[in-house]
Amino acid sequence: MQKIFLNTDGGSRGNPGNAGAGAVVSDDQGTVLKKTSKALGIMTNNEAEYQAVILGLETLKKMYGKKLANLDIVVRMDSELVCKQLNGQYKVKEARLHTLFMVVWNVKVADFPNITFTHIRREQNALADAMANEAMDRAE
Repeated sequence: MQKIFLNTDGGSRGNPGNAGAGAVVSDDQGTVLKKTSKALGIMTNNEAEYQAVILGLETLKKMYGKKLANLDIVVRMDSELVCKQLNGQYKVKEARLHTLFMVVWNVKVADFPNITFTHIRREQNALADAMANEAMDRAE
């Protein structure tokens, strides 16, 4: 099964503040296949992290469509909270995060049969971070 990596990062300048999301799709050789970013308006950093995952999953759906069933998707993020919530290790206590969690969960169930969420160190997520910052810069 072909492995595809999705690096995501969300950020907020102020908490809450001007927020942005970034996502980077790459293959198992490290070749970047797609980069995307989105300005999010005013929200918390954790909301932005979830929005980045949603942005990335939407991007993968556009790129691969029905072929997603045949791909092994590894989502890598530097938000330990969001990663552990998506892996069922932490409860989602905040109402606004619960709504975003449910969006990711429903997309996962509907379209991503082979997906894992992995926590990585911030320095391993530099390109997704740059995309999130680019989105925040555009919005300011």
